[in-house]
Amino acid sequence: MKLKALQDAEALVVGHVPGKGKYAGMLGALSVRAESGQTFRLGSGLSDEQRQSPPAIGSTVTYSFQNLTPGGKPRFARFLRVYRED
Repeated sequence: MKLKALQDAEALVVGHVPGKGKYAGMLGALSVRAESGQTFRLGSGLSDEQRQSPPAIGSTVTYSFQNLTPGGKPRFARFLRVYRED
């Protein structure tokens, strides 16, 4: 059995990238800025409902990833949920 450890973190939504193909007319990916200042796109993990009504620009989202690339960006980043402080 293979086990891959995942980490999670929060990022600020700074933009919406339009979808192509199957996702034409919907959100393709979220453009986000991590706490480290790195900007990257999160497309994996979004449901069709979230693509039709995406998290607002300026909101904070939680994402998971395996590790960091040599450039400091998250590797295999995947959207988990909109972050809510309780």
